[in-house]
Amino acid sequence: MIRIISALVGLGFTVVVVFAFFTGLTTVISDGELKPETAEHEFHKHPKEVSFAQDGLFGKYDRAQLQRGLQVYKEVCSACHSLKYVAFRDLSALGYTEGQVKALSAQFQVPGIDSNTGEATTRPGTPTDYFPSPYPNNVAAAAANNNAIPPDLSLMTKARHDGTAYVYSLLTGYQEPSAELVKKFPASAPGPGLHHNPYFANLNLAMAPPLTSNGQVTYAPGNPEPTIDQMAKDVSAFLAWTAEPKLEKRRQTGWAVLGFLIFATILAYLSKKQIWSAVKPRRED
Repeated sequence: MIRIISALVGLGFTVVVVFAFFTGLTTVISDGELKPETAEHEFHKHPKEVSFAQDGLFGKYDRAQLQRGLQVYKEVCSACHSLKYVAFRDLSALGYTEGQVKALSAQFQVPGIDSNTGEATTRPGTPTDYFPSPYPNNVAAAAANNNAIPPDLSLMTKARHDGTAYVYSLLTGYQEPSAELVKKFPASAPGPGLHHNPYFANLNLAMAPPLTSNGQVTYAPGNPEPTIDQMAKDVSAFLAWTAEPKLEKRRQTGWAVLGFLIFATILAYLSKKQIWSAVKPRRED
């Protein structure tokens, strides 16, 4: 009786699995037949191939590039985007001295309280403060950006697939929509206040091209020429650092742990050989 019940249960389970498989297959086929191709599916592009100093298993941040990226963020991106998870004191990791960090933080106005009236006010930033938002609230942010709230950039390269390459591609990808796109999907042409960018998910975004000309940011002597491409790379590398400032230390710790595990494995194997060397295998008659 138990065997019969077990067989019936197994048969029922098999029927359910087969039914689910064919139901899913039918759904996929029907979706492919009934749903037309979308402009996003056909014209959206994957991020460009671009390399950074921190890429790879042994990669390290280029401090000079990070400083240039901070300058691009400060002079261009900070007008709309915040870095609410980055404190000014964290910039010491980029090679800045304590005095330089104090001077840089004082260039930003952060929320404060008037000690005499108790009312909200602003004050120059200090190293313990975090990068402030350029807007007092989301309503003001949306009103200034065609009803689109500029996202915080602290973790942007971790929040997007191929994050660093995505940011670089987005910054350098603004262009006019192709004639094929306009002809095939006229509704996908950018409307008022929107800008076409094939590296953005739905092809059009409210953010105007932030990098518009070579030399928009003036680098210190000895640095590469501030072309649009170079500035995009530099700020993308900087945002990779804001998202993962402990990258180098994590890799160093990982290699040390891996080396220890390899050594411990070899030691355990040799110990096993030594302990069992005097034990002869049992003979069977």
